[in-house]
Amino acid sequence: MTVNRATSGFPVLLSWMPVAAMGVVATADVVAGPGVGLLPLVSLGPAFAGLVGGWRRTALIGAVALVLCVGLGLYDGLFEERRGFTAMASVAGVTGAGIAAAVMRGRREVELANVRSIAEVAQRVLLRPVPRAAGPLQAAVSYTSGVAEARIGGDLYEVVASPHGVRVIVGDVQGKGLAAVETAAVVLGAFREAAHDESDLVGLGERLERSVARELEGEKFVTAVLAEIGSDREVVFLNYGHPAPMVVRQDGSVEFPQPPSYALPLGLGAHGVEGPRPHRVAFAPGEQLLLFTDGVSEARDEGNSFYPLGERAHLLKDADAHGALDALREDLMRHAAGPPHDDAAMLLLRYHGHGEGKSTPGG
Repeated sequence: MTVNRATSGFPVLLSWMPVAAMGVVATADVVAGPGVGLLPLVSLGPAFAGLVGGWRRTALIGAVALVLCVGLGLYDGLFEERRGFTAMASVAGVTGAGIAAAVMRGRREVELANVRSIAEVAQRVLLRPVPRAAGPLQAAVSYTSGVAEARIGGDLYEVVASPHGVRVIVGDVQGKGLAAVETAAVVLGAFREAAHDESDLVGLGERLERSVARELEGEKFVTAVLAEIGSDREVVFLNYGHPAPMVVRQDGSVEFPQPPSYALPLGLGAHGVEGPRPHRVAFAPGEQLLLFTDGVSEARDEGNSFYPLGERAHLLKDADAHGALDALREDLMRHAAGPPHDDAAMLLLRYHGHGEGKSTPGG
């Protein structure tokens, strides 16, 4: 990871601000002479310290400010009148307020760190690492959260080797943060159970729809695409308002197989509304399938142009699936000039075929 030197040096600059402020005030006071009266500005030191440092450092800066205040007051002859004592009271008061602010900020930072840590652990449990091999497939996943300085979001993915074939889901929950993670947990829990129980993909999708409709409130929804890869060299898709996956053929050509008709996302399928119809696409050994969320396809560059995913399929030529996906992710971030503004998940499946040392879907 490349560290921006300007960004990394900013906290250091802030930490020296209290000392710099007191130095500037002391120098200006000495140069200007006793008649100007800059002594109260010494309180800028502990004021800045309370904003950027801990309470101990704030107290230390405050003590230095009081000593400096006494020295300048004697130099300016201000203790012969009330001005010197007033300035010292001002410095002491600002120091006390700065210490209180530093203590409160420290507690909030600890609470935030604990909440973030718990959220990240919860999502690691929720989004378990996908198996490197499932039936005839090799799998790799990439996930980037759109929440600044966080690794949590509302995209979801899972690969299950069931008795009915390898079943896959990639989805995008409406919203971000912990509420989206909670919704993703509902979807993934239902998928993991139904993937083993339901004999066909349509039944699996209907079961997901019932689970999501029962758990979600209001107008929340989840776009998702389900896929099933069996032993007949084709993949079956069931699309709930989600971007079409990308299929990379052996000759390097690219397809984005569209569903025969568009269906509502999970959670919006009212009673009596027809769900999505399954559609089959040829998928043979040596070919690749990339399922992704709209944080990938809708990532924009500085010119407001979408990420040209189809034109970047050549980046998936790396023999290692994880290395290929890392290359695609780095290219995506270069296009967006940084992390995407929305959660971006990518799941890459490579068809290596049966009889090559890999287990079959049933075992």
